[in-house]
Amino acid sequence: MRGCERGRRRGGDEGFVTAETAMVLPVLVMFAMALVWGLMVMAAQIQCVDAARTGARAAARQDPEGAVVALAREAAPRGATVTVSREPDRVRVVVAAKPPVLGGLPFELREEAVASVESTVAAGSGAGSGVEAGAGAETGAGAGP
Repeated sequence: MRGCERGRRRGGDEGFVTAETAMVLPVLVMFAMALVWGLMVMAAQIQCVDAARTGARAAARQDPEGAVVALAREAAPRGATVTVSREPDRVRVVVAAKPPVLGGLPFELREEAVASVESTVAAGSGAGSGVEAGAGAETGAGAGP
């Protein structure tokens, strides 16, 4: 008889686990999707960093601007814009891209790299022709507003 009574005592608790799972599962799915999107944004930001540095190195070697832009776009996320500006002793490459998947959000991923312009040594100066002087590169990190 006691076995029959046990089954009747639980009558009020039936279905609570199913209801709680139905309420919590969508929240967990949304949280997981937000984490994946955040990782995708971080990966795109790293691509912007790499593209800006690559472009700055190429511009510091005094490659043509079209080649610098093409090289930076190759390393940048799809749809990124590349801007090259030259100063007498430095070059600056800025790479900007929309965030992946949710491109309509009001911010962009932006990275800037600055490098000192390399100068070549003259052929008759005893150092061999085409030897380039060393140049350091600086980078500035940050996502734009």
